[in-house]
Amino acid sequence: MRSGEDCIVPPVEMTVSEAVSEVKVSLTPVEEAEAEIKDEEKQRVLGVIPNFYVTYNPAAVHLNPKQKFELAWKATVDPVNFGLTAAVAGIQQAANQFSGYGQGAQGYGKRFGAAYADSVSFTFIGSAILPSLLKQDPRYFYKGTGTRRSRIFYAIANAVICKGDNGHWQTNYSGLLGSLAAGGISNLYYPATDRDAKVTFENTLIAIGSTAANNILQEFVIRKLTRNAPTYTAVAKP
Repeated sequence: MRSGEDCIVPPVEMTVSEAVSEVKVSLTPVEEAEAEIKDEEKQRVLGVIPNFYVTYNPAAVHLNPKQKFELAWKATVDPVNFGLTAAVAGIQQAANQFSGYGQGAQGYGKRFGAAYADSVSFTFIGSAILPSLLKQDPRYFYKGTGTRRSRIFYAIANAVICKGDNGHWQTNYSGLLGSLAAGGISNLYYPATDRDAKVTFENTLIAIGSTAANNILQEFVIRKLTRNAPTYTAVAKP
């Protein structure tokens, strides 16, 4: 090309490959468990009575110790728990149970304090302290499928077994020992005439029976009456 000449250059196109970035966001097990707890803390029978210790997720992630204590704390300070305790104390006073407490406002106050102490010790020992030490899950895992008979047997069995933090079924030492421990502690503040080790063991057996009955209700009745109960969809693992 000489000076002063024009030069026509064909257009040049540059192709830039499109960059595609794919970001996958997944929760850690601790975050998953925390999300489940938030769901469980909204579960109330008829929108009133707490139903915190039931998970409707068959693949629920196990709780860490902090979360087990968190759930126990929420259950014990719930206003409805105070109301139920007040009702129990009133029934006991009307029937003159634990007569050593006497009657009147003072007697009612002692019965209320004892009933609430029973609730707190049973919940924290059986659903937080021992489950943390023994690595067990204090919740009831709703079955919801299968024949009526299989669900009844499942509910009854769950009175003495539970899921471990490792996901395997095992003897529910936390619940059983928790009942015994709470009963033993109650002997420290119950009237002397009502302190009996035999009664402690009898109450533990009664607790097992009531837990089995409650589990059956969970399977067939309470789920239908529980508001804000979440629905989980099973996700196939790759």
